[in-house]
Amino acid sequence: MFKLTNKVALIMGCGSVAQGWGNGRTMAVLMARQGATIFGTDLHLENAEDTRKRIEEEGNVATVVRCDSTKAEDVERAVNGCLEQHGRIDILVNNVGLSQPGGPVDMTEAVWDAQIEVNLKGAFLACKHVLPVMRKQGAGSVINVSSVAGLRYVGKPQVAYAAAKAALIQFTKTTAVIHAAEGIRLNCVVPGLMQTPLLDNLVQKYAQGDPDGFLARRNNQIPMKHMGDAWDTAHAALFLAADESRYVTGTEIVIDGGLIASTP
Repeated sequence: MFKLTNKVALIMGCGSVAQGWGNGRTMAVLMARQGATIFGTDLHLENAEDTRKRIEEEGNVATVVRCDSTKAEDVERAVNGCLEQHGRIDILVNNVGLSQPGGPVDMTEAVWDAQIEVNLKGAFLACKHVLPVMRKQGAGSVINVSSVAGLRYVGKPQVAYAAAKAALIQFTKTTAVIHAAEGIRLNCVVPGLMQTPLLDNLVQKYAQGDPDGFLARRNNQIPMKHMGDAWDTAHAALFLAADESRYVTGTEIVIDGGLIASTP
């Protein structure tokens, strides 16, 4: 089940900070294990190269390039590079994201704009250039990575990130309806409070000098009483990429240990 043999996956944001297993790296490695050929991008090429090496060490196929997902020319270049090398794009994963703290009063306009660009515009640009390719093929699956912050206030003042991730869910739904008759499916994975390498950045931004208390509060918020990890996100994405989800479009899979179900 969930085999991706002969499929090409373009993964925007395939790297991971440090040497850990972030969402992008984990999705790329898992899809490669299931038979997909990976074409990955990242703003920091060294992070993408680490992902490529891990894939190739397991005997699978990957190419990576540097790409700023907020720049139209970079995204178009990446899409064209994938097509020139592999001739098709069966799966698109939009995984680029960034969270900065603040509400509308204390957040600068520059931070707001950057949050909207990274978390929303990047997915728009990738879809703009990939959807015509999938239309010609008569099939394709787009997986956008949102966040529970787009569904609920989850304890951190991150108004721009939350707004962008909520908008990404509706962007996905609307675009899914527009392209449903063309054999193209669009869905979101919605991770909750996850234990990934980015957690260190969140501790620095939101812990207010109490990192142990911050981590304890995150775990205690979750009905399962522990955070998930990037493999939980990757397995949901694999389902949406595979043919077994052929009748699933315009929706989201929430991966949160019951957080949203328990939050008013």
